Amino acid sequence: MVAFSVFRTVGSSEIHTANAVRARIGQLATQRSDVKITEVSSSSPFVQESYDAAVEALLIGGALAVAVVLLFLRDIRATLVAAIAMPLSLIPTFAVMWYLNQSLNTLSLLALSLVIGILVDDAIVEIENIVRHMRESGKSAYEAAIEAADEIGLAVVATTGTLIAIFVPVAFMPGIAGQFFKSFGIAVAVSVFFSLVVARMLTPLIGAYFVKAHGSKERDAPSWLPAYLWILRGALRFRWITLLLGIAFFVGAMFLATQLPTEFLTATDRGRSLISVQLPPGATLADTEAVVKSVTDALSGQPEVSNIYAEIGTATTSGLGSSSGSAGAVNSATVTVNLVDRSKRQLSEQQFEAANAFRLQAIPGARLSFNAGGFSGAGVSVTLVGNNPTTLTAASSELLKELGTVKGLTNPTSDDALANPELVVVPDSARASQIGITATAIAQTVNIATLGDSSASLPKFNAGDRQLSIVVSLGDGGLKDANALALLPIRGSNATVPLGSVAKISFQSGANTINRVDRIRQNTVNADLSGLTLGQASTKIAALPIMQHLPAGVTELKQGDSQRLADLFGSFAVVIGAGILLMYLTLVLLFKSFVQPITILVALPLSIGGALGLLYLTGHAMGLTTLIAILMLLGIAAKNSILLVEYAIVAQHKGTHRVSALIEAASKRARPIVMTSIAMAAGMLPIALGFGADAETRAPMAIAVIGGLVSSTLLSLVYVPVVFTFMDDIQGLLGKWLGKLLVEKRPPGSNVQPAE
Repeated sequence: MVAFSVFRTVGSSEIHTANAVRARIGQLATQRSDVKITEVSSSSPFVQESYDAAVEALLIGGALAVAVVLLFLRDIRATLVAAIAMPLSLIPTFAVMWYLNQSLNTLSLLALSLVIGILVDDAIVEIENIVRHMRESGKSAYEAAIEAADEIGLAVVATTGTLIAIFVPVAFMPGIAGQFFKSFGIAVAVSVFFSLVVARMLTPLIGAYFVKAHGSKERDAPSWLPAYLWILRGALRFRWITLLLGIAFFVGAMFLATQLPTEFLTATDRGRSLISVQLPPGATLADTEAVVKSVTDALSGQPEVSNIYAEIGTATTSGLGSSSGSAGAVNSATVTVNLVDRSKRQLSEQQFEAANAFRLQAIPGARLSFNAGGFSGAGVSVTLVGNNPTTLTAASSELLKELGTVKGLTNPTSDDALANPELVVVPDSARASQIGITATAIAQTVNIATLGDSSASLPKFNAGDRQLSIVVSLGDGGLKDANALALLPIRGSNATVPLGSVAKISFQSGANTINRVDRIRQNTVNADLSGLTLGQASTKIAALPIMQHLPAGVTELKQGDSQRLADLFGSFAVVIGAGILLMYLTLVLLFKSFVQPITILVALPLSIGGALGLLYLTGHAMGLTTLIAILMLLGIAAKNSILLVEYAIVAQHKGTHRVSALIEAASKRARPIVMTSIAMAAGMLPIALGFGADAETRAPMAIAVIGGLVSSTLLSLVYVPVVFTFMDDIQGLLGKWLGKLLVEKRPPGSNVQPAE
């Protein structure tokens, strides 16, 4: 067969390019009946499936969120007003993404799928408040819309502002992880901003003229509200016990975080396994073909395999001196194993590779490993560096041997070059100087004899109107005979002597490639993951005897996914800190207080505890996608607290007692809090269930958000009011202290009273 590959250019659509190529191939196939053209492998089906799965989750999630609104409000007109916020928020988001040159990729679509419940959040709060005003006071929809929009305005702006603030530092996050966060953050921040615009402008407007007044306060009150208020009164009565229980929950969550496995990217089932085949130097094309045939025979009978494509020999370019040319690395090959559709097989890509690793190990005479240049996230690598090549090679060989004993690691291989026969010529400087022969002359003689020469001084072959250079070199037999090389004449200033009289010629073995990093020699040992995450594998590797006692001069260099994982958690800590600071400053500006915004931030650790707990129960690891979810969750969790705290502060300013203000805030804001949380969780449910392509990446993110929503909603409804009382006490003490300080510093005779 003759194979060719097509790659899209930067900025073009992978799906559009693939479809255009297939259309042209179809035209070519009809023109050439003597040629059969078959598409062996393509990445576009996975991209298309991921896109379809994301859009499907987006639509189902939106429908579920709307259903939750209808279930709580029991009003079709009010539900339609809330539902219209989703398309009105998404359409402008696409325009901004196009302007910022963002594509509809896996992360941006996933962001929109996760945020679908949030887009309706602000509209839910607005329309619920309008409906409540209509049912409690019997006012018209227009009057209720005016009053409700004014009452809830600060809370809606604050909730959206905090969510946007948490994603602002993402734009400045460095490294590969920052690119993931940037795409995700833009989609979330922009869509949430437009949801705020819709909720503050269109939702009250449409509600004022579209929603009809019906029902009563008794009909509107949820059945679970009395039980919740009874629990809240008990928590406020025993507030110290409640405070300690919340602290214990947070400590437990931090302990749980240490028990979760870690990874950079979740291993993805792309339906295609790549196998690297490498034979020792000197192997012929027939030898490589025999090994590849053994690999094909071993795997072709598996029910998961659709077809196998092998590419033997990799084009390389080499050159020395005046001679250069291209040759084929006939001792290497790449085997592409295309799997059947995931719905027709029981094993995932990673399970298939783990189950068939022993088949590769049974094939002698070659290095064989899965994930050859792939991006499945199912491998681990360890890089050792050192200036002494002998010690470095010994250490990497011992590490390679010990990796084979680690359960959960398969196909350990090393990029240390295989031994290659080489010709070694060592000049005799003293003898050469006596005859007048320089090291350059010796090198030129050896160069002509081995690589050949085609300089301008040599004759040319006339082929019509062209002249072809004649390359002069020894025959193949002479290159393998040290005695024949020793007889090569070399001219000096005093005499012409054989090469063997001024140089020692021998054949030895050595590496044909040398890998360096920062000018230090390096060897990298790789292994496939089978049932382990990257973090678990790294921990087990670090505990190996060779890693505990590396030879002098040999050290481990963190790079690859291991380095990215370490950078990820470090950068994430900075982003979290900056995001929380911006969130706090936003709340300070909105509430005009430095103390009570701390009450709102208390909900953040409560949400993290639920996210970690659900990840632990479902067996998922902490990685890039789950950290994105936790970052997103911090903004969502603050929403519930803002709704409670804002109403309590307003009630206090009207003269209501603190406990009564909290009970009133809970009774009025509990339903929208529960509604928005359930709507967001319902919107993410299709993603959490893991339907469609790339479910391995999307599901952990949704699971973390749902777990955090459950814990932050249940606990913040009780715990945040308790913390509010402590913050109110602290604010009162600070007010008295500042007032006393101002009185002491007041000039004599001044009648200015200290500010409260």
